[in-house]
Amino acid sequence: EFLSVCVGTYLHMGSNASASQAMELEEVARMLSPCGFDVIIVCCSNQAAENYWQARLEQTVVQVTGTNAKVVAVHEDWNGGAGNGLGTLYAYQKARDKASRDGFDLDAKLSGGASVALFHTAGKGTRLAPLPGAENNNKPGVKLPSLLEVGGAAQPLTVLEAVMRQTSSYAPLRGGRISVFWGDQVFVPSAGIQPSTHPADILAALRPMPSKAEWEAGQLHQYGLIAVGTAGDATQLEKVDYDTAKAYLPPDVERVGTSLGSFSLSAALLAALMAEFAPELAAKCACLDSDPHFWMPLTLQKEDYLAVMGKKGTPAGEAAAHYARMAAFAAKFAPGGGGILGCVDVGAKALWWDYGRLELYQTNNLHAAEEGPSPHALRTFLKLQPQGAPESDASGRQQRNQLGAGLTVHPSAVVLNCRIGSGTIGAGCVLVNVTAPEVEVEAAILMSVTSAGPVRGKRGVLYNVVHEGSEPLSADAVRADVFQPGGKQIVVSSSIETDGGKAWKVTLPENAFSFEEVYKQNQKLDVSECQALGAAAHKRVAQALETLERLP
Repeated sequence: EFLSVCVGTYLHMGSNASASQAMELEEVARMLSPCGFDVIIVCCSNQAAENYWQARLEQTVVQVTGTNAKVVAVHEDWNGGAGNGLGTLYAYQKARDKASRDGFDLDAKLSGGASVALFHTAGKGTRLAPLPGAENNNKPGVKLPSLLEVGGAAQPLTVLEAVMRQTSSYAPLRGGRISVFWGDQVFVPSAGIQPSTHPADILAALRPMPSKAEWEAGQLHQYGLIAVGTAGDATQLEKVDYDTAKAYLPPDVERVGTSLGSFSLSAALLAALMAEFAPELAAKCACLDSDPHFWMPLTLQKEDYLAVMGKKGTPAGEAAAHYARMAAFAAKFAPGGGGILGCVDVGAKALWWDYGRLELYQTNNLHAAEEGPSPHALRTFLKLQPQGAPESDASGRQQRNQLGAGLTVHPSAVVLNCRIGSGTIGAGCVLVNVTAPEVEVEAAILMSVTSAGPVRGKRGVLYNVVHEGSEPLSADAVRADVFQPGGKQIVVSSSIETDGGKAWKVTLPENAFSFEEVYKQNQKLDVSECQALGAAAHKRVAQALETLERLP
């Protein structure tokens, strides 16, 4: 009912709204409607991160998903890593045990029709450096331009919460299933929200089976692929060229597309996989990923599977043994035959907002201050634009600010929870939780910045920065501050052009430490404690500015 109201609003925005834009806004309306998952599991990298996300999400889950979901944060204490296949089973096992201590029977809820989502958050975020370092290695905690109420204060939405909001639209069609998500990207399906039809399914952006020329033009050899036949059964492929794909795929393939990796399992299939891999789960040994160890042996012919795994360096005997194991599993689970893996199409024209690399973090945050259908949908998703309002409505771009009379703000700029005395916030800027006596910025991103001096620059990214000097703070490049116990504040500088993955071990000329060294320092620390230290540093400088009467 809520969705039909929202959709009706969008469809009557006026004749200028195209059919595709109306559909995009319809999908965003689904994400913002109160229809999220019944249970949310978050798999973290350590106990401190588990504690952080348990506390954070209990405060924000209703704001983010519209549903008061049961939140269960766990961490993967598996030597060497379980891989995302076994890691999914182990995270569910740990969540089930943790929830049971609250009298919550997760197995019974799932088999009884509850919708469950599991979010993996592992990874260093090397290509997003130095921002994850400023979050003390809490990569899913990197901030976006949207406000939530956390502990009585306005705080930015995190990437993880954005992914939760986006994926919540799948919940109404996934009762009795566990949906597994990860990554740093938000997408708006162009194919609608489609139901699951198989015991397992995987998200993919499908298109009609291309010709060899189309395959090469689309560079499909660079992606993990899903192919779907006439019966709806899916086949998982690694990165392969057209001729190899044709050799591996069944002859009835109708559609093929890039895999998003995210998958869902029926309660019955989850239970069967838990039983099959019970020895590994008990011993916390082995490393199995979903694509090469679950879906490929269940969908490829044996010879093709051995060839693919051989290219990965897996000995033939080991690959053959695993293939036989999964074949026996499939025969036991589905003795009547039939495909286990299906595909849920997100559409070849889905909107994508990726925050997994520094340059994309800049591009897609600045996107919120641009004009056009995609920025309009993004602003609506981030609650920077009222639902149903025309694109020209800029009323949501400024929220909860205290701005001085001497400050000029360009109409395109996004300014949230800022306290700024004077200056100019130019075109295309995104400022969130900024406190400064003066700013002169253009096309810049300032995320949680407190400065005793004026902030000046163009096209830079300042993230979690505390500047106590009266001299100007430059916003021409990238800077992220890291707060650690003992009064440590590490200033980490970079540039948009610097690929943190390639420069991970390099100490840049302006820095005292490499990105990797900062990561290793953060590994020993409690993220909640460090976040509190950072908040105290921001507050101290802001109070000094208040005392000097330099703020509005």
